[in-house]
Amino acid sequence: MMKDSRQPQHSFNPIVSRAAIPSGFGWIGWHFILSALMFCCLVFVGCDFREEGELSPSESPKVRPEAKIQKIRGLGQADPLLNIVAFGDSLTAGLGVSPDQTYPARLEKRLQAAGYRYRVINAGVSGETTAGGVRRVEWILKNQPTYVILELGANDALRGQPLEQSARNLTAIIARLQEAGVGIILAGMKIPLNYGEAYTQEFESMYGELADQFQIPLIPFFLEGVAAQRELNQGDGIHPTGEGYAFVTENVWRVLEPMLQQRAHDSKTTTPLLD
Repeated sequence: MMKDSRQPQHSFNPIVSRAAIPSGFGWIGWHFILSALMFCCLVFVGCDFREEGELSPSESPKVRPEAKIQKIRGLGQADPLLNIVAFGDSLTAGLGVSPDQTYPARLEKRLQAAGYRYRVINAGVSGETTAGGVRRVEWILKNQPTYVILELGANDALRGQPLEQSARNLTAIIARLQEAGVGIILAGMKIPLNYGEAYTQEFESMYGELADQFQIPLIPFFLEGVAAQRELNQGDGIHPTGEGYAFVTENVWRVLEPMLQQRAHDSKTTTPLLD
């Protein structure tokens, strides 16, 4: 009977030759070797058993304490700019000068230079009266202003309108803005004496009375240092030049800056760091 020369088939052929394995090594030894090989594979290949998306301790983001403070207090570059609306007539719109020479544009640069995060929206309309301002106040509020600089009334006086009507309109505007929680600066105005001494005096005093009534800051005269200065006014003698608006900007700034400082002081918090 011929012997089958074929070698028995094994389901498992070890990588390590039998000659290299001590006698009596057995399956327990093989299990030990395989476990060691799998461990080395995991270490060098970088496999692990974390859940999908889970970070290992070495991969967890490092958060600096100052970054945590910024997140709590709402600091940093992501802060939105607050709005200041310049609400007025042609003196606010900047009739006759380029947009960058108007007082709202100059004021925004002044704010940025001082480190305040505000934008100034020019809501001036040439020929605007206090009655027109009443009709526009809801549109003004859509801009979500923190402050409104209210400069209206000169066109009423130049048209000889009753001051009682102008005062009622300004009262309605101020009351609506205050109801919405907006800070208001009222710009006082003056008119030439050729409109009559009584009328001109009553017109000027109207602004102070409104400021007292509503307890709001007042710019005593919006065109202080500019009115009647030929070199600072355009040919009509009414509207400032670009250089003239630099003076107007300072008139506004002297009243606005203390309000901004007070707001910044009131908003400071001492929130502790979160664990």
